[in-house]
Amino acid sequence: MDDSTFLIVGANGQLGQALQAKYPQAQTMSATELDITDFSVLESFNWQPITTVVNAAGFTNVDGAETAEGRLAAWAVNATGAANLAKIAAARNITLVHISTDYVFDGTQDMHTESEAFSPLSVYGASKAAGDIAVALHTNHYILRTSWVIGEGKNFVRTMLGLGQKSISPTVVADQVGRLTFTSELVKAIDHLLVTKAAFGTYNVSNAGDPISWADITRVIFEEAGFMQLSVADTTTAEYFVGKEGVAPRPLKSTLDLSKIQNTGFTSTDWRVDLKTYVAKELAQ
Repeated sequence: MDDSTFLIVGANGQLGQALQAKYPQAQTMSATELDITDFSVLESFNWQPITTVVNAAGFTNVDGAETAEGRLAAWAVNATGAANLAKIAAARNITLVHISTDYVFDGTQDMHTESEAFSPLSVYGASKAAGDIAVALHTNHYILRTSWVIGEGKNFVRTMLGLGQKSISPTVVADQVGRLTFTSELVKAIDHLLVTKAAFGTYNVSNAGDPISWADITRVIFEEAGFMQLSVADTTTAEYFVGKEGVAPRPLKSTLDLSKIQNTGFTSTDWRVDLKTYVAKELAQ
């Protein structure tokens, strides 16, 4: 596959960095280099060599999206930006790969399939759902719906490792359940869909393994890191955010059904395997 005809949008984010490592010949654009919220900017871009666009751009500050300014930014990037890319891709017969989220659901289902109706609880979730709808109008699309992303950037695992290194025993929510998704798994899934020319559409992508709470994930992180002297106290989402303003509601159940992508021949990696590797790498730095 010739990655010199690829364009990675949102190249500086956690997923964008992983995509650059996988596709070193691809064109890369950060949010400041290519403003996807402005259709005229996209129209003037040189699309001549591009056959595939991977949209890794996103306004992902879930709580920030609840503010007046954040609401505008979330909708501009997640909805309008995605729609603009879909319009460009449709006009030029470009394959569009777009990243979605479990936040498009309300988290009441134990397992989320690709066909579940949208039911977002937050501004962020609503803006992402709108982007999904726009992208799906373009025939040549892959929407990868994912959850709890961990990569090269600020993320939950790094935060917990930082607390552990300071000998802090944290209190962590225990009523949100799901699976981690490492950027390596997302990149592997994107490459699989493109190489195998799988049917266009929406695919759930997370690491495989047992669904688990953030509190229990923290216990696994501490075990892998050797922080055996530390403990993790459970709390509920409601208790954790009590008295805090501007907090977006979170889906409590985020586990994604992976059978659709696995039926294309994709082998999902257990999150515990990737977490072990990730923690060892972080501690070695």
